[in-house]
Amino acid sequence: MANEQPPRASHDMGGLPGGAVVPSEHDYALWEKRVDALMMLLSRRGLVTVDELRRNIEGLGADAYERMTYYERWIHAITQTLIERGVLNVDELGRAMEAVREREAHRG
Repeated sequence: MANEQPPRASHDMGGLPGGAVVPSEHDYALWEKRVDALMMLLSRRGLVTVDELRRNIEGLGADAYERMTYYERWIHAITQTLIERGVLNVDELGRAMEAVREREAHRG
């Protein structure tokens, strides 16, 4: 059919009502500030580009995209990019995550 549109990706809001935008200041959680700082550092070092970040965010499935917060999407995209570039691998990431879990478990 000539008028048939391709399926819309979960991130694509073009032409859809987005609701009211309520500009307000709010405090960011420490981990969100760290993700933002990490992105700035990696970008300055040439290890992550905005295009890579966007591609990896847009590549999320609809369920993951809707479930994740803004900075959760960022850390996912940063991680995927670093894996794709060979800066880190899945085994290293798994070991680091386990070390964090153990450290947090000992805190109480």
